[in-house]
Amino acid sequence: MKEKAIVTAAITGSIHTPSMSPHLPVTPQQIADEAVAAREAGAAVAHIHVRDPRTGQPSADIGLMEEVLVSIKSRCDVVVCITTGGGLGMTAAQRLVPVSTFKPELASFNAGSLNFALFHALDKFKEFRFDWEPKYLAMTEDLIFPNTFKSMRDFTAIFNANGTVPEFEVYDSGMVNNVAFLIERGHVKKPVYIQYVMGILGGITASPENLMFLVDYTKRLIGDFEFSVCVAGRAQFPLCSQSLLLGGNCRVGLEDNLYLDKGVMAGSNAEQVAKIVRIARELGIEPASPDEARKILGLKGIDHVKF
Repeated sequence: MKEKAIVTAAITGSIHTPSMSPHLPVTPQQIADEAVAAREAGAAVAHIHVRDPRTGQPSADIGLMEEVLVSIKSRCDVVVCITTGGGLGMTAAQRLVPVSTFKPELASFNAGSLNFALFHALDKFKEFRFDWEPKYLAMTEDLIFPNTFKSMRDFTAIFNANGTVPEFEVYDSGMVNNVAFLIERGHVKKPVYIQYVMGILGGITASPENLMFLVDYTKRLIGDFEFSVCVAGRAQFPLCSQSLLLGGNCRVGLEDNLYLDKGVMAGSNAEQVAKIVRIARELGIEPASPDEARKILGLKGIDHVKF
């Protein structure tokens, strides 16, 4: 175990819809407020998506993103990790605009294509506030989230040009090999930062055995890396705790899981951050500050972003 671990808060994402939780932040003000509160609770990184403030639908609107980023930076020193996943169905060009525009310290980098399925949520949720919600979920039964080798090469060029460190989102073991290939070809330099994304239908299932395998496989294939774990659904806290035990970092937040405990909805991202910080401290691990996270991940610093 490490003495310090990075806690990331994934504030709103593009998976859950507003009808699933009254606490899901939607407007730029709500998203920024949640990021600041997560920082105060112990998060070093805030992972940011934006939504249409009227309907809550995932959005690629650069103006909304700027409003959120400027608000966060004016109030706290948290590391902002901007999404390049965006919303399902967005083009690769749309997904890269925030990196070129804002030159963030850190941004997500999806490490391969997968069947990113949300349609099974319709088995649980039957009533929706907005017409787009059931349509958005249903269309994922026939959706591939594309991250081809060409697009990944294009992404690395944009990241490198803007001094942005990639947070490689690894949804399955083959994606570790994809990152190793990018390193071999000289598109990415070690050490790399990998986040294992577990529990998405279409990717690897969330289990202790699978996390152990992913960490061991990455050690054998890449060797020099930092890792974090995020989990969709109820296994979030157990596997984030396991990540801490293995010397890794962790991500919580309403993007990944709407609950704080069994049957208890999380009222905010900060509540989830506070819980994992408490667990970490019980294990003798302190949450890294944003500046400590910058040092761990080799980030360029908040003074070099464009927001």
